[in-house]
Amino acid sequence: MKESLSRKIADEPGAETGLSWRRLLPAQISDLISQFAAAGALIVICVALSIASPVFLTLYNLFNIVSQTAVTAIIALGMTFVIITAGIDLSVGSVAALAGVLGVKMMVDLGLSWPLAVLGGTLVGGLAGLANGLLITRARLAPFIATLGMMSVARGLVNIITGATAVFGVPDSFRLLGQGMIDGVPIPLITLIVLAVAAHLLLSRTRLGRYTYAIGSNEEAARLAGIRVGAYLVAVYVLQGLLAGFGGMVAMSRVASGQPNFGDGLELDVIAAAVIGGCSLFGGQGTILGTLIGAFLMAVIRNGAVLLNIDTFTQSVIIGVIIWLAVIWDQFRRRRFAESTR
Repeated sequence: MKESLSRKIADEPGAETGLSWRRLLPAQISDLISQFAAAGALIVICVALSIASPVFLTLYNLFNIVSQTAVTAIIALGMTFVIITAGIDLSVGSVAALAGVLGVKMMVDLGLSWPLAVLGGTLVGGLAGLANGLLITRARLAPFIATLGMMSVARGLVNIITGATAVFGVPDSFRLLGQGMIDGVPIPLITLIVLAVAAHLLLSRTRLGRYTYAIGSNEEAARLAGIRVGAYLVAVYVLQGLLAGFGGMVAMSRVASGQPNFGDGLELDVIAAAVIGGCSLFGGQGTILGTLIGAFLMAVIRNGAVLLNIDTFTQSVIIGVIIWLAVIWDQFRRRRFAESTR
């Protein structure tokens, strides 16, 4: 039985950990190192960029980083839950585009106020997440296959609905969601903080969060412990869909239009943010704080590359190498833990 299951459901009736605290200690130390490694890298890169470019630490540039990262980070909050269950969601970019465009059309074609349209777009994302969850738990499709199919379906639908052209005519007040400020603080940053705190509490203080770790650590053991694995997996994918839908609405607000081509490749950034922040692709490990650090680490690297006139292709190489290192570190941790528990 894996380590996180022991930690997260040790208080559940019938759960048997079989591991002593002495054996868990190496894994806990590894978790701690992993969580702070990305933060340390972020600090080092920020210091280096502040020396290399006088523009980096300006308020305008920092707000620009926050605005560009908010959508990715919001969607990555949901991906944290999904990856902790040992799943994956490749459809988030297409679902965000579909939800965002439909939300915009609710304003333009149906005349809904923008808050109602944002709610409608978010619910569209939730329905896509529900379909993903049911395909995984009822049709027994692997998460990779189920969400790959949803990625194609959502992208096709958004192009059919819009004719692959942008939708204009949104009210000016809709810009507040993605471009507004409160006392000089960008609303996307405030929204991200509120959602991150809520996601952290959901993951660390509720039954859903505890069972999310348990399912990702050992699904069969979780089922034997009396956890309704299917229901909680569906809930996790619905949560991911809702956040993808809301993220899509924030993105459409930033450009004040419905862009059907939004989100191409976004799923890779979202997954990378979670993995770099310490989420294990094998399940059972990950934190909301780590995911936020991962998202901002990628954003800072991209911003610094632009300031230093490094081309986008080289940026992709740098991000790819960081993802490799994160996964290699995850595998190293797991080997160390396996050896310590023999």
